[in-house]
This record gives sequence, C-alpha cells and structure tokens, in this order.
Amino acid sequence: MRSNLSSLFFGLMILVLAGTGCKKDPAVIIDPPDPGPEQYGTPFDQVPATADVVMYEVNPRVFSSTRDLAGIMARLDSIHALGVNVVWLMPIYRTGSDRSVGSPYAVRDYGAIHSDYGTLTDLRQLVDKAHSLGMAVMLDWVANHTAWDHAWISNPGWYAQDANGDIIIPPGTNWQDVAELNYGNSEMRQEMIKAMKYWVLVANVDGYRCDYASGVPADFWAQAIDTLRNIPGRDLLMFAESDDKTLFDAGFDLIFGWPYYGQLWQVFNNGVSAKQLYFSHHNTYSGILEGQEVVRWITNHDQHAWEATPEATFNGTDGALAAFVLASHMGGAPLIYNGQEVSVTQQLPFFESANVTINWNLHPEVKAAYRQIIDYRQQQPALRGGALADYSTADLAIFRRQKGTDEVLVLVNVRDQAVTVDLPAGLVNTSWVDAYQGTAVDLGTTVSLEGYGYWVLEGT
Repeated sequence: MRSNLSSLFFGLMILVLAGTGCKKDPAVIIDPPDPGPEQYGTPFDQVPATADVVMYEVNPRVFSSTRDLAGIMARLDSIHALGVNVVWLMPIYRTGSDRSVGSPYAVRDYGAIHSDYGTLTDLRQLVDKAHSLGMAVMLDWVANHTAWDHAWISNPGWYAQDANGDIIIPPGTNWQDVAELNYGNSEMRQEMIKAMKYWVLVANVDGYRCDYASGVPADFWAQAIDTLRNIPGRDLLMFAESDDKTLFDAGFDLIFGWPYYGQLWQVFNNGVSAKQLYFSHHNTYSGILEGQEVVRWITNHDQHAWEATPEATFNGTDGALAAFVLASHMGGAPLIYNGQEVSVTQQLPFFESANVTINWNLHPEVKAAYRQIIDYRQQQPALRGGALADYSTADLAIFRRQKGTDEVLVLVNVRDQAVTVDLPAGLVNTSWVDAYQGTAVDLGTTVSLEGYGYWVLEGT
C-alpha cells in the first residue's frame, strides 16, 4: 500500500513540475483573421472587361411606383434589353435622421438596407436575376463620411475634428448632414473594409461605385481594393467618382468622365468647336493603360436633379442622342441614367422627399434609338478600343476608329441646323456601309447632316 501511495505521489509531482515548466514558455494562441460571413451564391463569372462595360444607374426613389428593390428587379429585363451589362444601384443603406436632409449619401449603417427598399433577401433576388441576364451589379459606396447618428460617432477619434476637438463636416462643402471620417485611424479603416467585404459576400455583388473617391486617401483605396480582390473567386469592378487618373494606381478600373462632359456642354451650348472633343478625349486617355477606362455620360443623378435633363442640356431629344453617340463612340464606357432612355423631361430627385416616378411608356422610339447605338457599339470591336483618328471641323465631329480589319467612321452634327462641310483628303471618295441601315454609302468631297444628325458608317 505504501509502495502504491509513493508511486502515486511521485506521478503527481511529475505532472505538477511539467505544468510549471509549461508556464515558463506558454503557448501563444493567435486568433485566425475574421473571414467574414459565408459567400452567398456563386461568384458571377461574366463581369465584363472594362472596354466592354455599358453601365446603367438606378435611382430607387423614382425608378418604380413601389420605390424599392422589388420594383427594380421587375424591370431588369428592360434594362438588359438596352444592351446594359453593369447595373449601378444608388445607395440602398439605412440613412441617418440626425440633421438629415433626406440624402441617401448620409449613411447610418453600412450593413443594413433601408427599410423603404426591402430586405437582404430582396437584394439577393435582384442580384441573382441580374446575373441570370448576364449583368453585374455594383453598389454605391460612401466612404468619405457618415450620418451624425452612425454608431461609429461614439468613437470620436474615427472622425476628423477641428482645433476644439469638434467633429467636422467634409471640408469645402456645405454638407451639414454628414460627418467627415478620419482615415488616419487604422481601426476605422479596418471596419470600413470589413463593411465593403460584407456585401460582396452576403449579397454576391460585383463591385462598388465609390462616391467622392478623391476625398478619401488613395492608400486606403489601395488597401481596400486589394482586400476585396483577394476574396476567393471574385472578379470585381471598382469605379471611382473622380476624374483623377492617379486613382487607377490605387486599383480602380473606372473613373468619371467629368472633363468630356464639360466639353460636350460647351460645344452644344456655347458654340465651341467640335474639334475640342478630340482634344479632351486625348488629354484624358494620355497615360491610361489597357484595362483602365473612363465612364462617359450625358447625364447622371447629380446633373439630372440639380442642373437639367439631357433634353434641356443638349437642346432636345435629337441633341441628347447626338451627344450620346459622341460619349459612347469616341471612347470610354457609356453610362445611362434611368429615364434617359425614354426622354423623361422632368428632373428626377433622389432625396427621401422624391415624389416623382418615371413613366416607362414614354417615347419608345427614343429607347429604340439608344438600343441601336449601344448594340452597334457592343458588336463593333473598333468602337471598344480601336485607334482613333480625328477629322472634326468646327460644326461636325468626325472621327474614324480602327481595330484590325474593323473600321468605323462617325459623323455628328453638334449644331441645331443643317451643316455642310468639305471632307478631308483621307475621306474623299471613300466607300462605306451605313451601320444601322446596312445600305452602301459613297462619300464624295462634301458631307451634309441635318441639325443634330449623326451618321455611323462601317468600312467595306
């Protein structure tokens, strides 16, 4: 018995000593990085190359009578029929009430859908249907600021402050409804990236249009985009609301074409020479690499709500269509804003007080014209990356695009009256085919176009 007790005592001492030894060199337990939520659905494998992008912007407040995600989903077939392959949804998140003016860009919760729009299930169904039609879905992301009643406001260090320690609105703005974030705070940056990953995983979205991208440090965008692109199996599109080409270096695929829009406005409204359009295009694309594109448009939610409709801006539907031919054919990725394709003449608000609904039965002939313009762009390689040669005069924008054996000549009258001009030597006595009609066209020494007329010709 003694012998057994001694053995037991000796064994216990060995265990105690072994345990004491472990305390001198404790095992370090490292929590694995948070993988985030599980991936919903199958990552979309038809995200278009940037040169092939045709984007459509949706304003949920005016898009349907129900003003929600279900109302958008119900019209996805119509959007697809235009030739669209990327749908951009304006912000759908829960917005703030403190100091609110009703803006969707005053986000209170990056991880919650606004109750007016529906639920996560509704968003998933919308994305699933878009994918089934071959369209990617891009959410609008507001990274520069939050609403004043966002939960993050309890961490003052996450926000920019003045000399008195008071949180400020975005500098240089009058945006009283939002608080400027502090990108010097690493914790806030990580939470922002986590929020961006969330929707890619739980809703299977295909990228982001990033609001006021130039207000956020480029090194944050590089960090965020790198993280998003490392989500397994994902092909994402990242679109910066900025014309700053250095944002391409941060990983963006697309930037905003503000300069070209500004030049279009000057040409159509102030009689500026059509030659300036080529110079604007050339300046923008100088230094841009393959795979990087500029989004071109004749209207978007800001222009439509705060300035004028494209019909007012470009002096009628004919002028708007002529401007769109230039925006979509000279280069870049074309954007259509909801209602543009049916010539909505009423300006479309996007704040919560919006009480306008687009009448989709308006002007089917205009919708057919937009579809024709887009369809030809999408089937013609020369219009998606072809070399550009300009022959413009003061009143006619004339340019040729060529890629391999594919060749297209585009002529657009930027004036509201008929114009006749002498053709340059390189186009005199050349033969073409009308791209829309399929009929033969033999150019002589001059060309005439009706006011805001356009002619798209294909090489024979």
